[in-house]
Amino acid sequence: MIDLTGIIAISGQPGLYKVVAQSKNGIIVESLTDKKRTSISSTAKVSSLEDISMFTTGEDKPVSEIMKSIFDKEKGGPSIDAKADDKAVAAYFESVLPEYDKERVYTSNMRKLFTWYNGLQSTGNLKEKEAAKSEEAGADKKAPAKKAAATKDMAKAKTSTGVKKTTGVRKTGTA
Repeated sequence: MIDLTGIIAISGQPGLYKVVAQSKNGIIVESLTDKKRTSISSTAKVSSLEDISMFTTGEDKPVSEIMKSIFDKEKGGPSIDAKADDKAVAAYFESVLPEYDKERVYTSNMRKLFTWYNGLQSTGNLKEKEAAKSEEAGADKKAPAKKAAATKDMAKAKTSTGVKKTTGVRKTGTA
């Protein structure tokens, strides 16, 4: 599966965005194409790509799995152009996901998926989840003794330094 953690689509905004931080009244996002940061209000309709799935004749299929199928079919290259003919888009989508529900998945849904895939592919944000986990597991196996020693040192440091002071925080009366 493709790792889509933190990547969102905002209703009324073109392109995809990466969540950078939370602000008081919403979230701060960064465009994947031009790397500009903007603040999005908490009332805006935001959809995480992790949570989106498409209808099939069986269980719904997450977008990350469909993107993995496209990635494997194209060997990491771009997919069909989203502005192609309706029949070509439908035929390509059927080659990627043959069991999709033909009554509930519209051509516009397919076009949006291909636009997202091509956007992620062109910016280099198509990464597999398993590859990231196996790299972390490999790093953990190489130095377990150092990690244990580091946690012991951190525990000693926390107890020896005492309670942290909070600077710049003003306490007011009770609520």
